[in-house]
Amino acid sequence: MAEKYKEQAVIIRQEEISYGVYSMWLKTEQVAGQAKPGQFVSVYCHEGSRLLPRPISICEIDREDRAIRIVYRVVGKGTEELSQMRTGRCLDIVGPLGNGFPLKDKKAFLIGGGIGIPPLLELAKELKSEKQLVLGYRDSLFLQEEFKKQGSVYVATEDGSYGTDGNVLDAIRENGLNAEIIYACGPMPMLRAVKAYAKERGIECWISLEERMACGIGACLGCVCHSKERDSHTNVNNKRICKEGPVFRAEEVEF
Repeated sequence: MAEKYKEQAVIIRQEEISYGVYSMWLKTEQVAGQAKPGQFVSVYCHEGSRLLPRPISICEIDREDRAIRIVYRVVGKGTEELSQMRTGRCLDIVGPLGNGFPLKDKKAFLIGGGIGIPPLLELAKELKSEKQLVLGYRDSLFLQEEFKKQGSVYVATEDGSYGTDGNVLDAIRENGLNAEIIYACGPMPMLRAVKAYAKERGIECWISLEERMACGIGACLGCVCHSKERDSHTNVNNKRICKEGPVFRAEEVEF
């Protein structure tokens, strides 16, 4: 298991990149040097009443300048507090956490939905094989220019305002795409459909699960998912998303 660190990170810059979606670059002493695509960090708020950290996926890693980028949506008081912070402020973070995506030399689909899109950006940068980026949005787009630098981008929107009118699988079918491996992150209905699609076609598939987390290090068992095999830690058919995940082989987990 990779090392994890608790440190004070300094906000390099922050901006709102879509309605309610923020991008924040953090200067770190240790986390950036150890992080891998698909991992996350726990971010602590300054407000004392919010004891639990917010788990946020790592969007980009700048190892040379020792910085990471997180992209998050404001969904409650914790993320609202983060969105109001400016350059130079310090944040306590713990990371990198979780297992990350395996990098394989196969023609790939990178499939993201909503706020599950950001962790695929660093994966797209580090994968050396041919990749097709299939991104699903409810309405407003974000991170488009960054993804276009990494491969062919196909977009689906629920309201039909851009790209394919529908979901990510509609975009794959409409454009006649194919791949040897799938990496996916997004809401559960999307992951369920992607898992079925991969099984039907015999495609290797890795999914990153989103879940509310408390400790972020596997101690509290607050973020378990149902697994095919019995877990040695809990002795039941569960896996801890923060510890054994968040990335799983699709057939490992049941949902």
